[in-house]
Amino acid sequence: MTSTLPSEVGVYGGGRMGAGIAHSFLVSGSSVTVIEATADAAEQARQRVLDSLTTARERGKLGGDLGSYTARLRVSDDAGALATAELVVEAVPEDVDLKAQVLTGIEAAAPEAVLATNTSSLSVDGLAGRLARPDRFLGLHFFNPVPASALVEIVVGATTDAGLVGRAQGWVEALGKTAITVTDSPGFASSRLGVAIALEAMRMLEEGVASAADIDTAMTLGYRHPVGPLRTSDIVGLDVRLAIAEHLAREVSPRFEPPQILRDLVAADKLGRKTGEGFYRW
Repeated sequence: MTSTLPSEVGVYGGGRMGAGIAHSFLVSGSSVTVIEATADAAEQARQRVLDSLTTARERGKLGGDLGSYTARLRVSDDAGALATAELVVEAVPEDVDLKAQVLTGIEAAAPEAVLATNTSSLSVDGLAGRLARPDRFLGLHFFNPVPASALVEIVVGATTDAGLVGRAQGWVEALGKTAITVTDSPGFASSRLGVAIALEAMRMLEEGVASAADIDTAMTLGYRHPVGPLRTSDIVGLDVRLAIAEHLAREVSPRFEPPQILRDLVAADKLGRKTGEGFYRW
């Protein structure tokens, strides 16, 4: 296993998650190209990465001149800018058709690159089936917020080359994070466990068992979770939680059926931190 990062990394999708992935590779020494659908969106992605780097520096977690990092950052609305990337991480929303379309476009633009999806629940094998080189594809599931999170879940598909898994473990180590390796299955390990706890917390809130704050405190103080399940859901995004729960309900068991309180909050556009209100006000 090698801990050397690719010198050139692509990130397709410059939202909060994609910007965090770009941040992590930049501070670890890679040059990073972020691709978005439009020029305006690409510039917004650049600003998200800059804001993330600036925050890290203000908190004393990043040394040196910001320019030394931003000099290695490019943004574009043209996937052709990924042509020389050694690794490209797809970080678009959890929509299987959108991800498949993006991944096939990346493969055409960067045929020699390793491709990774940042999906938190969708089938890696299902996405691999759309690619010409499925052996060069796997899941790299980063966690939000990426710069502060210590975990990356490596998801191995049935056609993933065995040697690629070792390389991916080395990349995660070089990012200063810890890898767990799981076989492709609905929800993998992290999402399946996290969603199970979060859904039960939502049902308890819905049934009036306790307040959101007290349910979360039960987990933070009773079980030493750093953040409670309802606050975590707000951070992840309630729309994301809902999509994963629906997927798991279909693919694993009806026990993952989303409670009505989650559906109601998403319908009201109360998605958590990103909209200012979910189970908490932000």
